[in-house]
Amino acid sequence: MADSLLEHAFDAGQPNLVVIVRSDLPADDPDVEAAGTSLTRALASEPGLEHVESLWTLDLSGFRNPHPLAGVDGRSGLVIAHVAGDIDQAQSRAAEVADVYDGRWEGLDVRVGGSLIVAEGVIHQADADLDRAELLTAPLTILVLVVVFGGVLAAGVPVAVALLAVVGTFAGLAGLARITDVSIFALNLTTAMAAALGVDYALVIVSRHREQLVAGNSVAKAVERAVRTAGRSVLFSAATTVVSLGALLLFPVTYLRSFAVAGVAVVLMCAIAALTVVPALLVLLGERLRPSPKRRASGAGWARQAARVARHPWLVAAGSLIILVVLLAPARRLELSRIDDRVLPPGHDIRDLHDDLRDTFDVSELFAIEVVIPDYTPERSSELDAFITGWLAPIQTIARVDSAIGFYSRNPMGFGGLPPHVLGPAAEDTAARFVGDGGAHLRIITGVDPVGPRAEQLVQQLRDLPDAAPFELLVTGEAARLVDTENTITDRVPLVLATIAVATYLLMFLMTGSFLVALKAVLLNALSLGGMFGVLVWVFQDGNLSGLLGFTPTGSIDVFTPILMTCVAFGLSMDYEVFVVARMKEEYDLHDDNNQAVAAGLQRTGRVVTAAAVLLAVVFAAFTTGQVAVVKMIGVGLSIAILTDAFLIRATLMPALMTIAGRANWWAPGWVRRLHLRYGFWD
Repeated sequence: MADSLLEHAFDAGQPNLVVIVRSDLPADDPDVEAAGTSLTRALASEPGLEHVESLWTLDLSGFRNPHPLAGVDGRSGLVIAHVAGDIDQAQSRAAEVADVYDGRWEGLDVRVGGSLIVAEGVIHQADADLDRAELLTAPLTILVLVVVFGGVLAAGVPVAVALLAVVGTFAGLAGLARITDVSIFALNLTTAMAAALGVDYALVIVSRHREQLVAGNSVAKAVERAVRTAGRSVLFSAATTVVSLGALLLFPVTYLRSFAVAGVAVVLMCAIAALTVVPALLVLLGERLRPSPKRRASGAGWARQAARVARHPWLVAAGSLIILVVLLAPARRLELSRIDDRVLPPGHDIRDLHDDLRDTFDVSELFAIEVVIPDYTPERSSELDAFITGWLAPIQTIARVDSAIGFYSRNPMGFGGLPPHVLGPAAEDTAARFVGDGGAHLRIITGVDPVGPRAEQLVQQLRDLPDAAPFELLVTGEAARLVDTENTITDRVPLVLATIAVATYLLMFLMTGSFLVALKAVLLNALSLGGMFGVLVWVFQDGNLSGLLGFTPTGSIDVFTPILMTCVAFGLSMDYEVFVVARMKEEYDLHDDNNQAVAAGLQRTGRVVTAAAVLLAVVFAAFTTGQVAVVKMIGVGLSIAILTDAFLIRATLMPALMTIAGRANWWAPGWVRRLHLRYGFWD
């Protein structure tokens, strides 16, 4: 509401386009003033640009010294503007303006920036980064598959499925884009997921098929058994991933919903390809996929790992938990923010421009907290003065308040300003801009980072002013939007996490018929996610390894990234849980021996799960070669989550806990067993 009032009731709007103007002469030189005024008028005549102001056209004489749009070097000034339209239209229009005005203007050096230019630049750079990552991972994926299968032919089946999944993903998302918004970032990330999941699902089925061939089954029988067992695991795995990614739809944020729609489409495409194309290829290739005698003894290393876990389950469990707690510890210091130009590396044109902006100008002027007072009338000017000096002045993080009755600033003598009648007519006209049909509005300039945690606290203080305050306040601005975004996300987080946990538990129960195994699956995944967040805070928030990875730490993490990574990592980690537990369930049903089931399940699936994890980790680790810090963050976080889950949890902690629990793993009350026999998905 406050943004709408600012836009329509006042001659105001937060600037999202900023033009840095620099001259060899002083900014107040007559020739520079003439050129700066000419540039400002030219920009004001551009379609879609509103509230265009500059150092040379915004008369604040008698109000503020120094001028807020003047550079500290005395030779620079700013032109600021608001580009109207929705985010896509505004970004496109800002890019067009930059193409026209970047360069020289009547002897002035002109550079166009602002939040819209940053957003457009980040999207293009992220797109290029993800394309490069895909090119890097393709040969590495093929190499890993050849090593796992010991031959090019068997490795070609997962590669073929991955290619089909990627092509299908492009086609499907192109169709979705016609009926709903799909972020270009979501398109690229989910395309990488398509390649990784396509390989994973095919890898599980092909490995099981070759195992059946080694057991002496015919090609037809081996395919049938592989699809019935490994194919069922793929189906459950896809279902858990769909639930996890689909939970993003519960957030009222287009960016996250875009990932949900794209991610669910990708998972379904990969599962369909694995369950239809892979069996057909296995039949066509026939005996040529039968492993050589040398490859048939595989799994010995995992058998030894299972034996080590079985000998010392308590020690293994304790050691694994200690490592996870150490990884998780930094997560308690998580600070959230919105991304800015610093997600781009130093040396990037847009980043350099905004570094110059921070160094030369007071950027707090560009990120003011805007406060709309809908019940203000000119007759209440004395009340407004008393409100500013009595209610706002004690808040130490407020440096200045611009209002309809004057400009109040904090200085050693106190907090106050000059009433309009003391100022000249031009100043009175400027102050009158703070009054409109919707009441009045204030611009509050902070004395702290205008989009940092203390600015967020200031927003909350303003919104929490007691009822005794004489005016109703509607607070907006960049810091306020960040607070609202965080509140929107955090308010929905419990619902989203509960939805994922309950749905995953039910799916695991339908697969295993066990209370305990399903519960352990959810809890262990939560531990894996905690470790991922701890690493993200230690690396990207605290800045450790920033030199190696090539990013600028800002002391916070983008508000959307943790929840996005939670849903993606949870779904991908459940793949390995399903693959391992499904095989343990098979062995337990055959032999009714928990320790044998744990050992055989780990031996039979260890190679496949770790190969799948390495492939996924390779795909996401390639993201760290890009230039956008958020892309690097996703790459590091998901790689850590996947490798931690596969090696520390599924291959170590989970079998240790299952060994400790013994037969209780598979216990359920009689009525639950009957329910599972009737509605479960196990034969």
